[in-house]
Amino acid sequence: MQERHKNTRQYFDEQALTTRKHVIPYIARTMEITSATRVFEIGCGEGGNLVPFLEMGCSCVGVDFNQRKIDLGLEFMEQVVPGADVQLLTQDIYDSSAATLGTYDLIILRDVIEHIHDQQKFLKFVHKFLNPAGRIFFGFPPWRMPFGGHQQICESKVLNKLPWFHLLPAPAFAGMLRAFGEPEHRVENLLEVKETGISIARFSRYVKNAGFRFEQKDLWFFNPNYETKFGLTPKKLPGIIGAIPWVKDFFATCCYALIRAE
Repeated sequence: MQERHKNTRQYFDEQALTTRKHVIPYIARTMEITSATRVFEIGCGEGGNLVPFLEMGCSCVGVDFNQRKIDLGLEFMEQVVPGADVQLLTQDIYDSSAATLGTYDLIILRDVIEHIHDQQKFLKFVHKFLNPAGRIFFGFPPWRMPFGGHQQICESKVLNKLPWFHLLPAPAFAGMLRAFGEPEHRVENLLEVKETGISIARFSRYVKNAGFRFEQKDLWFFNPNYETKFGLTPKKLPGIIGAIPWVKDFFATCCYALIRAE
C-alpha cells in the first residue's frame, strides 16, 4: 500500500492543497465563493477538502460514516484552522436525524460518488440539502480508467501498479487479489468498489434523470491530484479521445463536474 494511504495527515494536507489549487478555481469559473457561502461535504473523511473554504471564511459541515476519520479531522482542523466555523459529523444522510443539517450553497463529493450504492437514488435525495441556486461539485475516477478499481491501495507492489486488471470478471479479480496475498477485508472492499464504480456516461445519465443540469464537465488525462502525488502537471483529456463514447473512460483519470438543479 502506498505511504500516502497510511499517513492520514499527509492525505489531509494533499486534499487541502489540491482543493485550494484546482477545485476552488474550477468551481469559481461559474459560481462565486465568498465568506457567506455555506459548504457541505458528503464523505468528508478527515475533512482536508474543507480547509481552503474555511480559510476563505466559509461555514462548513462535513459528514462521514467513519468515526475515527472524523475524530482525526477535528484534531487536524484545530491545528490548521483553529476557531474556524466547521462541523465534522458521523452521519448517514439517509437517517431522519440528517434533517437538522440544513441546506447549502455548495455540496462537495470528491472521490466519493464511485463508492455510493444506488447513485440514482442518492442524486435524487441530495436535492434536499441544496439551496435553490446551489451547486454540487463532483470529482471522481471513471470506472474504466487504469486505476478505477482503487487497486493502488493493495499491499502487493505488483497489483498496486497494475492498470486495468479491475476490469476482470469479479471471480477472476478476487482470485487474483487473493493469489497475491491481499487480506480478505481488502478483497471485500475492492469488490465493493467494483460494484459501485461509475462510468462517465452513467454518471451523466443519472445527473439528468435526477433533475440536474451540468454547468461544467471536464475530463482529465492527468488528474489534478497527480500534481501533488506524482509531480505531474494536470492535463485535460485530448478532445479527439474525449469525443469517443466508452473509449474515453479508459484514458480519463478523473472527471470534474459542477451541476445545479434544473
